[in-house]
Amino acid sequence: MQFLSRWDRQRLSTTIRGIPLVDGVTIEDIGNQRWSPARGDLALPVLTLDEAAFAANRDLFLKWCASAGVAVAPHAKTPMSPELAHSLRAAGAWGTTIANVQQAAVLLASGERRLLLANEIGGLAAGQRLGALLSAYPDVEFHAFADSPAAVAALAESARIAERRDLSVLAELGAGRAGARDRAAAEATIAAVRAADRLVLGGVATYEGAAATSDTNETMRAIAALLERTVETFALVRAAAPKRPLIISAGGSAYFDIVARALAPVARADGNATVLLRSGALFFADHGIYARAFAEIDRRGGLVIDGLHHSAMESFRPALTLWAEVLSRPEDGLAIAGFGMRDASFDQGLPVPLRVVRDGVEQLGLAAALTVTRLNDQHAFLSIASEAALAVGDIIAFGISHPCTCLDRWRVIFGLDADGVVTRALPTQFG
Repeated sequence: MQFLSRWDRQRLSTTIRGIPLVDGVTIEDIGNQRWSPARGDLALPVLTLDEAAFAANRDLFLKWCASAGVAVAPHAKTPMSPELAHSLRAAGAWGTTIANVQQAAVLLASGERRLLLANEIGGLAAGQRLGALLSAYPDVEFHAFADSPAAVAALAESARIAERRDLSVLAELGAGRAGARDRAAAEATIAAVRAADRLVLGGVATYEGAAATSDTNETMRAIAALLERTVETFALVRAAAPKRPLIISAGGSAYFDIVARALAPVARADGNATVLLRSGALFFADHGIYARAFAEIDRRGGLVIDGLHHSAMESFRPALTLWAEVLSRPEDGLAIAGFGMRDASFDQGLPVPLRVVRDGVEQLGLAAALTVTRLNDQHAFLSIASEAALAVGDIIAFGISHPCTCLDRWRVIFGLDADGVVTRALPTQFG
């Protein structure tokens, strides 16, 4: 890919977190260094990707999708890594989801040609910017959301600028975030698309995660109501576009089982529709928000693949690890580790100590005596059980919660093989 070749020619130096070489190394040479974060070869802190866990999560979810009768366009906003987006599509994903025009530009520049823009874009000026981008890629299959006539007008401007006559628009239903709130708003959106010369109805969309509350039962009721409205709106779109292949799209990450049960029968009965999930973070899993989500899925019956039940908790494997060094033991019961809010997510839970390594040797049981209690910009505060012999220089591997808000802190993440050795560097493009 042209995009990736531009990175290949760059030398990554100590200006990139993790790289220990002042004079740098090319991306294509990273794997030859045989670096290991557990040995302290990398400049800490560093974020790594367990390549085998990511591949296993990918294969598992794609297999589940095929069994459930749905497709997936993984959301690129989670890693913003063209390489990972390509790998998911090559493994069988329908295409790629993005959240805004900048993300679309990154994926288009990297060679992706089937995109779902799962968001409204703004007003006419935003429509002009999207149109200018699409005009540079006339071969892209592009779908976008609209929840009002104003949003439709912006997309119509995009189609005009790009000189496209078939820009696909999905009518978005919503609760808690964007999306039409009632039938009248949905009908107005559909009518606006039909009245626009260069737009076509592409289907319906929703994001069930925005309906979630702190109460599990209330969340189930709210999601069920939202999916019911989505089905009703799909019937309106089908009546307006009787012969066109349509998409029924939902978020899917924490509630993909519920989405599939509600929407897959509708698509099968229609015969010319695809249920398209946009799950992205679950390919990385985690030790926090997704661990809890998988536990809830297990309580709802787990993963059913070709008639067999599997535990989501046991099947999905956390793929991201944050490595940091103990900087200080300033007082009893306290250690300061060398990472902070600039390195790790904290919106859905603090990092969890998983392993402690000293001079290349794992200190068995020591991680269980540690708890991250708070973060500063570049310091993590760890409480320590009184009997724990944690030392300055010990390297700690942490599990994270919420991949989206961890990955966006890193310009480069490092793939690890089964031996914990770096295999490659994966640039991210968050802009």
